[in-house]
Amino acid sequence: MTSPASIPSATISQLQRQVRAQQEEIAHLHQLMEKKEAEWEATKAALFEQFRLAIERQFGPSTEKYRVEQGDLLINEAEVAVDEESAEEEVDATPDEAAAEPRQPAKRRPRGGRVALPPELPRVEVVHELPDEARHCGHDGTELKEIGKEVSEELHVVPARIEVIRHVRLKYACPACEEGVLIAPAPAKLLPKSNASATLLAYVATAKHQDALPLYRQSQIFARHGAEIPRNTLARWMVQVGERLLPLVDALRQHLLQAPLIHMDETTLQVNTEPDRKASATSYMWLQRGGPPGQQVVLFDYDASRAGRVPVRLLGDYAGRLVTDGYEGYAEVVRRNGITHAGCWAHARRKFVEAQKVQPKGKTGKADWALNQIRKLYAVETQAKGLDPEARLALREQKSRPLITQLRTWLDKSVQQVLPKSTLGKALHYLDGQWQRLTRFLDDGVIPLDNNAAENAIRPFVIGRKNWLFSQTPSGAHASAAIYSLIETAKANGLSPYDYLQFVFETLPTLGEEEDLTSLLPWHWKDTLPV
Repeated sequence: MTSPASIPSATISQLQRQVRAQQEEIAHLHQLMEKKEAEWEATKAALFEQFRLAIERQFGPSTEKYRVEQGDLLINEAEVAVDEESAEEEVDATPDEAAAEPRQPAKRRPRGGRVALPPELPRVEVVHELPDEARHCGHDGTELKEIGKEVSEELHVVPARIEVIRHVRLKYACPACEEGVLIAPAPAKLLPKSNASATLLAYVATAKHQDALPLYRQSQIFARHGAEIPRNTLARWMVQVGERLLPLVDALRQHLLQAPLIHMDETTLQVNTEPDRKASATSYMWLQRGGPPGQQVVLFDYDASRAGRVPVRLLGDYAGRLVTDGYEGYAEVVRRNGITHAGCWAHARRKFVEAQKVQPKGKTGKADWALNQIRKLYAVETQAKGLDPEARLALREQKSRPLITQLRTWLDKSVQQVLPKSTLGKALHYLDGQWQRLTRFLDDGVIPLDNNAAENAIRPFVIGRKNWLFSQTPSGAHASAAIYSLIETAKANGLSPYDYLQFVFETLPTLGEEEDLTSLLPWHWKDTLPV
């Protein structure tokens, strides 16, 4: 047996190096295992959050409303103390304001109460008389005299009635020479080769694009009223109407591009028979909205792509203000035109709402603090409603900028403490990535806090899509975009979509090709409401 003393020192050194190498390898493996375990835990937590969020989306309330009281923010962080101090300062500073501007309680109609019938509805009086034999006194037989009346009202509906209008054009000729027959001119029609009146076309367009009633259901309704109108015929009418409306849509576009601020959004659409594309391919409906109160323009545009070239095409050389969500497809037109690009706080808030939903029940956390801070920003905007841009900017400088400063300090610390793949981490990184756009409203009183104006305008299209599902052809998608544009523009200006479409469909055929179409714009047809 070899004694340790007889082992060469070189061999001992080599063995020691091997042992150290093995120890280092084992330590490295332990680090890898700990890292993997942390990744697995993070993945498990993220999947669990996604599972809870999916359940919440499926079975929970769809509203994003929330209420976080100041005392409920039980987060052991310095920001809470700062926030409470600012809240106390607001309370101390507001008695004079409260005395000057007392808050009026919201008026609510009692549940089950009767709704007053609108005074602008036409009235048909039905007089109920006593019979002749009852109009004499039962005691002495004297004829009774009218001393008053009692009036009650009930709402009456006249069901839809389909009728045929016969245009009879009289002919005239000279009885002496029997030459030169004259006939009354034919009435101008939006679709000259069609037997559909302007009223019928407006009815079909409003039913589909405003009331989300698919054409095949309308065909069934017409059949019940005795008029067999195939769905293909209705579809052909809508495509032809959309083509006739393009000049008016272009006039609306010229008005929109003069607006100081434009909202934009986009949503998906399926077009079944598009050249060189599968039926399942995703296309897009783009929306733009802008203009002063009472002259709002809402435009829909169809495109097969969501690429940045689409905003470039739609905005042309527009160089004003643009409000969008966080989609980066707008970056190219912003860079090319020098546009002031603002973000949407509603989207940032929505991500924190999702993070709040996956929190353990009864617990408060960072999502609650962020939502409470965003709620205060919206409270400032409520105070600023109705102010001119300069006064709104001054109010934001006084009240919104301190809130943003607090939120930035909190964000810088929180983004380092939360896993990026978690629901809260995604909300924090979205807020951090969009920060520059989200805070542009502090330097410009014209810029709103969010892109809700566009989302509200595009919502009817999304609701309708759930019913009619898809467009069969690109021409149908373009036609829908044109009709949606007129309907939503009418609504944005406080007008009845059906009445406005009927006016346009009756008047457009009477105008010459070179005539100005500005007379057909909603605010030139009827007084519009400042929305």
